[in-house]
Amino acid sequence: MQHVVIVIHLMLVLALIGVVLLQRSEGGGLGIGGGGAGSFMSNRGAGNVLTRATAILAGLFFATSLILSILAGMNRSPTSILQGSTPAPASAPGSTPPLGGSGGGLLNQLGGGQPAAPATPATPATPASPAAPAAPSGPQVPQSK
Repeated sequence: MQHVVIVIHLMLVLALIGVVLLQRSEGGGLGIGGGGAGSFMSNRGAGNVLTRATAILAGLFFATSLILSILAGMNRSPTSILQGSTPAPASAPGSTPPLGGSGGGLLNQLGGGQPAAPATPATPATPASPAAPAAPSGPQVPQSK
């Protein structure tokens, strides 16, 4: 179905280009159809026929454009930027926060990291064991894994 509409659309485009180029512009342009006053393609007769043909072809062009856009959108399924998550229910009093309730924030959940511990007042670090790393003193830059 879509291929048929595309072929019709392309034929309309070519016909519309041809009809527009045949019209007489103010400077003369490519206006063809000189002749006597009684001929079919006189100035007035050619203007009316070409104007009507242009209007009809333009209307058909817009119609096929709309049909093509509708056909293109029919097979498209809606997607979400949060593919793996389920939609959050409306929050009620006493319910968990919408981001899983861990308080870590969206970046930590998407990155798979653990939420940061709440900030504690600055105290001198006492090494409990030589292998334990020192606690960070400020916000840390997220690192890719």
